[in-house]
Amino acid sequence: MYLSKSLAVVVPSYNEESQIGKVIETMPSFVDYIVIVNDASGDRTTDVVEAYQKSNARVVLINHELNQGVGGAIATGYKWARDHGVDVAVVMAGDGQMAPEDLPNLLDPVVSGEVDYSKGNRLISGEAFKKIPRIRYFGNSILSLLTKIASGYWHIADSQTGYTAISKKALQTIDWDQMYKRYGQPNDLLVKLNVYNFHVRDVEIEPVYNVGEKSGIKIRKVLFTISWLLIKLFFWRMKEKYVIRDFHPLVFFYLLSFFMFFINLLFSIRLLTLWITRGHIPEITLLIWIFSFSMGFMSCFFAMWFDMETNKFLRGRTARDI
Repeated sequence: MYLSKSLAVVVPSYNEESQIGKVIETMPSFVDYIVIVNDASGDRTTDVVEAYQKSNARVVLINHELNQGVGGAIATGYKWARDHGVDVAVVMAGDGQMAPEDLPNLLDPVVSGEVDYSKGNRLISGEAFKKIPRIRYFGNSILSLLTKIASGYWHIADSQTGYTAISKKALQTIDWDQMYKRYGQPNDLLVKLNVYNFHVRDVEIEPVYNVGEKSGIKIRKVLFTISWLLIKLFFWRMKEKYVIRDFHPLVFFYLLSFFMFFINLLFSIRLLTLWITRGHIPEITLLIWIFSFSMGFMSCFFAMWFDMETNKFLRGRTARDI
């Protein structure tokens, strides 16, 4: 128990026989359940966990017969926590990259009721650039920006961190069977949390690398895959939040910006073609190109500003509000 709240830590694991023991051994004593979801590992992960179960009653092992990806493993753990009435569920990786010392800071805003979901942010301290591999750092930065736009949580960053805590209410609200099952799970969840107006906050955590972890992430492939996922999630959120569940004129500003950018693209091609074939550009073509770009940019800017203003209350409640 943590401040009278039951706590389950979900540990998605895939081929973590060398690291999973350390995760179990360093788990804080206030954690009630250590839910290890073995995602059809090909090594001895199951044997190692079963050995720990004999001496540690907190350890719960769930085995996937087929590999479902890290998102699928997390969803399985969340469903277990939901079905067992757990107050707060935390996600910690099975490779030991998440410091147990950061857990109380992650839990406090959720346990107090200030937010429904807290997530680690490795960028706040300023040490991330030194500790995180460069390609991961820049890839994370790009995805964090796209996630802000797609999710509506403009105040969050480090979107790809998996160190999170979620409340009982959110656990019972989200349809985990519809959760994205691969590395885009944190992004997908943020979008869904926004549609339900859940409060989200970033919490500073320590970047942990070179502790024996073996990453299976191919940065270039994941970057394009998640970027495409975020584009789809953006349009889904616009439809769900601002058309179906409620209405906001920002959708018109976004539509206008997309239309004007399309016109600008057509005239960019025309402009370039005329420049090459004739050596000069007609004034009307140039004026339309400038107008379409200006209108597209301003419409997009206003839409983002409206979205930011609409969602700024989702930063979290204060003690006075609770």
